[in-house]
Amino acid sequence: MAGANGVRWAHVGLNCQDQQRTEEFYTRWFGFRRARVVETPDVRVVFLRNDAACLELFPAQAEPAARAGGDGPPNPGSVRHLAFQVDDLDAFLAAADGSFDVSLGPLGFDEHIPGWRTVWVTDPDGVVVEVSQGYVDQDPAELA
Repeated sequence: MAGANGVRWAHVGLNCQDQQRTEEFYTRWFGFRRARVVETPDVRVVFLRNDAACLELFPAQAEPAARAGGDGPPNPGSVRHLAFQVDDLDAFLAAADGSFDVSLGPLGFDEHIPGWRTVWVTDPDGVVVEVSQGYVDQDPAELA
């Protein structure tokens, strides 16, 4: 759905120590597929797509930053985390069978939204990824 002036979400670009390993993480656990590879003399960029969501994987050109814990880095200018929803958080974690580095949770937020549960994990490059079940938007009438 396009917003004002036809603007719509496009993608998130991630710097990766190992593009293949990062691609495998997002394709295996989050349903992405390779959509395009762009090769230039200076860089190889891998585009991944899951419906309207798109990730752009760049080769890192600097040393890794300190890994964030919890639900992501709190400093300005940083992406705190990427987020995905699943129907059943326990089934998702059981299927992962310890394959994730969990940085926080799972936690429940029933006091905010009944049934909302979340865990935060890290991808191969230390990007914090939130996986939730049960989140729903607030009724627009309550937002006014």
